[in-house]
Amino acid sequence: MSIKEIDRYIESHLDESISELSVLCRQPSVAAQNLGIEVCANMVAESLQARGFDVKILPTGGSPVVFGERKGSNNATLIVYDHYDVQPPEPLDLWESPPFELTIRNGRMYARGVADNKGNFVERLHAIDAILETEGELPCNVKFIVEGEEEIGSVHLEPFFKEHREMLSGDICLWEVGGVDHTNTPIQMVGLRGICYVELRVKTANQDVHSGTGGSIFPNAAWRLVWALSSLKDQDENILLPDYYDDVVPPTDREKALLAQQPEMMAYYKEKYGLKNFLKGIDDELELAIQAVYQPTCTICGLNSGYQGKGSKTVLPAEASAKVDFRLVPNQTPEKVLEKLRAHLDSHGFEDIEIVNLGGNPPAKTDPDHPAVKLAVEAAKDVYEKPTRVIPMIGGSGPNYMFQAYLGVPIISSGAGDSESGAHAPNESISLDLYIKGAKHFTRILKLMHDYK
Repeated sequence: MSIKEIDRYIESHLDESISELSVLCRQPSVAAQNLGIEVCANMVAESLQARGFDVKILPTGGSPVVFGERKGSNNATLIVYDHYDVQPPEPLDLWESPPFELTIRNGRMYARGVADNKGNFVERLHAIDAILETEGELPCNVKFIVEGEEEIGSVHLEPFFKEHREMLSGDICLWEVGGVDHTNTPIQMVGLRGICYVELRVKTANQDVHSGTGGSIFPNAAWRLVWALSSLKDQDENILLPDYYDDVVPPTDREKALLAQQPEMMAYYKEKYGLKNFLKGIDDELELAIQAVYQPTCTICGLNSGYQGKGSKTVLPAEASAKVDFRLVPNQTPEKVLEKLRAHLDSHGFEDIEIVNLGGNPPAKTDPDHPAVKLAVEAAKDVYEKPTRVIPMIGGSGPNYMFQAYLGVPIISSGAGDSESGAHAPNESISLDLYIKGAKHFTRILKLMHDYK
């Protein structure tokens, strides 16, 4: 059958696919709150079984992993990595429509998880339907690995990989997300920074105290935490953990060349986010691109202590906490960052600051000139009608390291995301046009996989 017939199926059966996506988005599956996880895992399993996949729901130390496999007409195997968990929907008052009710307006679909990552999962099922309906079989073996803890750092995925390495094996991994940049140009993301996410906690008393009683004689947990946080980074943005930069590997000349080909971002960022300037006074496009993804970070993601309601409450907080993430670059590891963080706090007199490890992954990247990347770029040509930009590293993080460390596979990307998707934010969305294009791109990846080996 011709690719045009497959495309026609994708277009003519769009309503059926959106209906399936609507049902999946309606099910809350918030890993951070352990909300709806088991139910959603079963829904994912049923969706794969409906396409003739042999499916297993496999336990981990946390959320189960859904594994599905279907044989194709060639021995090459494409691993498809997705996740069924989503971010919490809060703040709810900023949503223009209910977060767990898929709503279409102005050519976009809105719901929590529709961009990250339920939309891409169902879009891929739609592409598989098109191939099975028109050709009767898949052109290669396909294995789905759909986890339920990506949004909390895939904390139980590595032991799962160690136990099931042979079952998970394949030739190429298609990553959870992909799509186009703000110029509507298709992109291939072949590297992710790592992450080490922690919560810092301190307790100075067994209860909050009237600030008039204890303000000048009791230790204040909020101040204690602020002082500890201020020791982590100076005002020139240098992270002050001991030997923090020793393992940092700069981008290669090839990676710099790819970054130099990316669109100019300074004006775009300033307009989109209302910025006046960039850290460290960056005023060069290439320098901005390098700093954005090849420099490690230390980010305060949230602070909590004392009274934060309306009006005043004169109270001395007994407890304080902060969530902090460290984005890691080659060759940093979460384990070393945790060691350095503990050593730093102790050496600065903050032995009382508790570190709670909330998960992390090392960075990892695929050679931008790998044949798998070229396959994905080739598959996008007639879908987007624009040359694909290869991005050697992006600022976000995920468990791509495990696929490379335990399975040894290159990683490519495809999906329906764009600069307006707002993943993790209120009014998360994807466009109907890119949903169709993502499905078409996936069919072409599958077709090219037939001759990969």
